[in-house]
Amino acid sequence: MSLGLIFLALLSAALFALALVLTRFGLATCSPLVGASISIPTTSLLLTGLAALTVDFSHWNAKAAAVFALAGIFFPVAVTLLTFVGNQRLGPVLTGTLGNLTPMFAVGLAVFLVGELPTPMQWLGIGVIAAGVCGIFLDRPNATRAWPLWALSLPIGAALLRGLVQPLVKLGLEFWPDPLVAATIGYFISTIVIYLVKFTLSTNTAQISPSGGWWFAVVGLCNGGAVLALYAALAHGPVTLVAPLVATYPLAVLVLERAIPGHVGKLKSAALVSIAAVVGGVIILVAFR
Repeated sequence: MSLGLIFLALLSAALFALALVLTRFGLATCSPLVGASISIPTTSLLLTGLAALTVDFSHWNAKAAAVFALAGIFFPVAVTLLTFVGNQRLGPVLTGTLGNLTPMFAVGLAVFLVGELPTPMQWLGIGVIAAGVCGIFLDRPNATRAWPLWALSLPIGAALLRGLVQPLVKLGLEFWPDPLVAATIGYFISTIVIYLVKFTLSTNTAQISPSGGWWFAVVGLCNGGAVLALYAALAHGPVTLVAPLVATYPLAVLVLERAIPGHVGKLKSAALVSIAAVVGGVIILVAFR
């Protein structure tokens, strides 16, 4: 078992969590669509520059590029929009918690796409992680605030798309094992999609405050780093291990939320039990590879 692989997956989780928490500051100044039209191109520009400097394009593989482009139609653009709107409606903790469904979708599809079949103990570890992170919901801030039931479909939809994309990208990496290429092509396609959506809806960006733009630029960099770390982990390890480890990011959301001035309240007993469950699930998952 490579410690580097585990580090990459957990780094991805931490960066996804940081992006989710910082998004709330950007959403205070502009809409989710406008925010996405800033964050995604920012990351795309950075990744393109890195790829131009470091990637050996003599290894170009059209099949892999097509797979990465197909993934880019949905991720990060659709996932970003669903997550931003879900964050606006439900808050970062609940949005992150429901995003924990990702490994269920990812592992299920991985069985068919890349032939990865988890062992019974691995299924147990995945289930324990999912149950533990969902328990964090009991500790979420503003628990009594009303929100429409349909809003739950936003983070669940994001989890579904993220789960579908992970084994798809894993398949592309079999043809061209370069995480930077995968992330760059995906973000480039997502940039085109977000501007097409923005142009179609005629969204006005003139009212964006400078602070809002900077917040979403930082969010984009965090998400980009998370995706790059995720793809690097997928290039060196199975979806059945990587997806559940990345899905622990709501734990980091919980910690980061409490680091923000003005957050009140101690961890409830249920949340502490949930944290212990997640740690136990990760140990099971890693120990029984």
